Amino acid sequence: MERPRKRDTNAALAAAIVLVAEIFVLAAIIKYVPYTKIDWDAYMSQVEGFMEGERNYAELRGDTGPLVYPAGFLYSFSVIRFLTGGALFPAQVIFGILYIVNLGIILLIYTKTNLLPWWALLLLSLSKRVHSIFVLRLFNDCVAVTLVHSAIALLLYKHWYLGLIMFSGAVSVKMNVLLYAPPLLLLMLKGMSTKGVILASFSAAAFQVLLGFPFLVAYPFEYILRSFNLGRVFIHFWSVNFKFVPESIFVSKAFAIALVVVHLLLLFFFARCKWCRHEGGILPAIGLKCDDSKCSTFLHKLFVKVWFDNSIPCNLDAEHITTVMFVGNFIGIICARSLHYQFYSWYFGSFSKKN
Repeated sequence: MERPRKRDTNAALAAAIVLVAEIFVLAAIIKYVPYTKIDWDAYMSQVEGFMEGERNYAELRGDTGPLVYPAGFLYSFSVIRFLTGGALFPAQVIFGILYIVNLGIILLIYTKTNLLPWWALLLLSLSKRVHSIFVLRLFNDCVAVTLVHSAIALLLYKHWYLGLIMFSGAVSVKMNVLLYAPPLLLLMLKGMSTKGVILASFSAAAFQVLLGFPFLVAYPFEYILRSFNLGRVFIHFWSVNFKFVPESIFVSKAFAIALVVVHLLLLFFFARCKWCRHEGGILPAIGLKCDDSKCSTFLHKLFVKVWFDNSIPCNLDAEHITTVMFVGNFIGIICARSLHYQFYSWYFGSFSKKN
């Protein structure tokens, strides 16, 4: 009993050291390292139009193009603009605080699990690029990943409904958070009652509608097509992961379909052979077992499970939740058609055990 307690103490101490050290590191970066202009001015232009009363997504634009993020982006950056007046330095301070909050949540996730030894927590402060993404480039990815890490932390403490609402909030800032959706759905099916899955999903969807309500009422098609455009083709020049692929192939529909197929196959493989291995497969893991002695057909069993069985299938531990979420997201990143440098923040700090 002493060893786990000692590990928890060491992990808490390491986390505290990292957070305190990062305050000074961020202060030095903001003071001495030049800001890199990429998307901040475009964000402020888009937010300015919203704050002036524009609700048509087709009319909200910046110097990098039209607005392509859901309503949560506008709300969060409107708050930042209100607090900073659009000035750079106070915005960097806010993003520095956001960095500390995000790192603190990641450290909380790992101190609650046994995925990393305590000393490895010190390594989480060594990424030059993540510091740059937060305080030198001020990307909206920073807000999105902080919210999704908060959602994962809530799941670890079994706050499923609040975690799903937090996850919906992250999606409303940047749609790429949906890469977490498949592993999250699997965990919900394994760790919640059927009624719980339905209610939690409805709560998350309702929250998404609530956030987009001012735009859905005024210009619904423009909002949906702009902020949730699943068919958008990214510019080949800015792609990092598939730069080696010829542009004619990169922009083709066949290439996009192939990546989706590979994504689904990888998710199925990990769900079948890794995440649900101990339960004997995906269907047994979510409580769908074909037992002829108890039900006449598998479809009848499925019907009973989905609509009438409100029992909780299993009690998921923190390590399993964290591993499934982080690995599932990383699978989606591997199969994403276009990654930009700021996307590193999506999987920075994501570690898992082999099993």
